[in-house]
Amino acid sequence: MPLIVAECFQASRGEVRMSFFNDFKLETISVDGGDIRLRHGGSGPPLLLVHGNPQTHAMWHTVAPKLAQRFTLICPDLRGYGGSFKPPATPDHAPYAKREMASDLVQLMDHFGYDTFMIGSHDRGARVAHRLAIDYPDRIRMLAVLDIIPTIEHFERADMAFAMGYYHWFWFAQPHPFPENIINAAPDDWFRAHTSREPKDPDFFHPDALSDYMAAARNPDVILGMCEDYRAAATIDLEHDRISRAAGLKIRCPLLVLWGAKGKIGQWYDPLAIWRQYCTAEVTGGEVSSGHYLAEEAPNDVLSHFKSFFS
Repeated sequence: MPLIVAECFQASRGEVRMSFFNDFKLETISVDGGDIRLRHGGSGPPLLLVHGNPQTHAMWHTVAPKLAQRFTLICPDLRGYGGSFKPPATPDHAPYAKREMASDLVQLMDHFGYDTFMIGSHDRGARVAHRLAIDYPDRIRMLAVLDIIPTIEHFERADMAFAMGYYHWFWFAQPHPFPENIINAAPDDWFRAHTSREPKDPDFFHPDALSDYMAAARNPDVILGMCEDYRAAATIDLEHDRISRAAGLKIRCPLLVLWGAKGKIGQWYDPLAIWRQYCTAEVTGGEVSSGHYLAEEAPNDVLSHFKSFFS
């Protein structure tokens, strides 16, 4: 059973204090691989919220306090991101396989005593949640994924539009340390470019969230973890996905699929039709009026969908 580390997020450790997430507790929990930073709060059925790239758990800062009125929320940083542990790069990228990341999350929920739980997830976190639902089907009661289709579908359907629009999938996956060196040379410029694929105001991100994101972007270990995450997606994760698909393993719980109307997912794909091939239960959802960062661009829409679905 994972053990709690008896200290909160300390500014003296070079990490960022955040004044939002009212009434949430910030802690570090030990899992098999290392320490996971997370916030938790609220009361009611357990709901795990998993962030995307290049963010941290701070992306849920608007929706989490309102969801906490109905649910007990666990909001971690994935391994490799934010304040969580960051394994070194390896030739097989196995430490960053979504299977390993999913195991971290299951161990966190074990720590809090939850045999079953629900998941809301975005971007890379949704890819981890998809793998978790395959590997631990009896643990997941309901799953929501934001602005993705399955990783294997992206690669198998790849065309020029995907290569140009999601070029970072291929850049980040280049051999270590080439992409890391380029990003580390200008992390602020990289972050602004990476998060502005759809036009945004300069003050789009909440200042406390942005402070956390930038602290991560300026940390070379985070950039390594992020790139290893994408390298795993293009290698070992595809191996796992092919094996699961060949074995007929699918999501067995109700699935909510949301995507940003201003983003690429709805332009390129029929998300609901694709996800229905990967789920044996009911699949519902639709677009919301946002770009890629749904929970920060259209929090009220996300809240409405989440409250209806998870309730």
